[in-house]
Amino acid sequence: LREIESVESEREVRKKVTAEKQHGKLELEGTNFEYGHRIRLKMSNVENLNPKIHKKSERRVVKISEKDENAIDEIDAQEIFDMIRDINDPEHPLTLEDLNVVGEERIQVDNEKNLIKIEFTPTIPHCSMATLIGLSIRVQLLRSVPERFKVDVQISPGTHASESAINKQLADKERVAAALENAHLIEVVNQCLAIKGY
Repeated sequence: LREIESVESEREVRKKVTAEKQHGKLELEGTNFEYGHRIRLKMSNVENLNPKIHKKSERRVVKISEKDENAIDEIDAQEIFDMIRDINDPEHPLTLEDLNVVGEERIQVDNEKNLIKIEFTPTIPHCSMATLIGLSIRVQLLRSVPERFKVDVQISPGTHASESAINKQLADKERVAAALENAHLIEVVNQCLAIKGY
């Protein structure tokens, strides 16, 4: 186990991480990366050593009419995407958007039925972090959208070996509630949801 401390930028850390990965010296352990803070690096638990990093989409411009507290503004897929795009990946110092785990095209919002459906795509078919990622997405939305919405988080069809079992876990309200009472698990989820510096 070793640490990289007080780096000037996230880009500098990524360069060091990439260089060490290419020389087979490194795997990431941490569940969170924050700009300018220390991250722990370890040779063991990472399943996808070299994930593909995707181009980020443009940030949504907030219109003046959307800032009016009295105006009726329906929630749309782009707004939901903005809520989840910056969730930290549990294994890498990257966001779910960076890894194309979430995308606006995989979000459906039905304001009439009060339903939000999100499909996420793990980076590899046997990703052991898929349940944690789904739980983090679900918690972020439960904390962000009005209570009237039912939030349905699922793995994109055909993208994970245990898709059915994980979808069943994420859909089970009692199981999710019990998981969130686990102090260690909620701490890990909160690290995934922590805002990184830009």
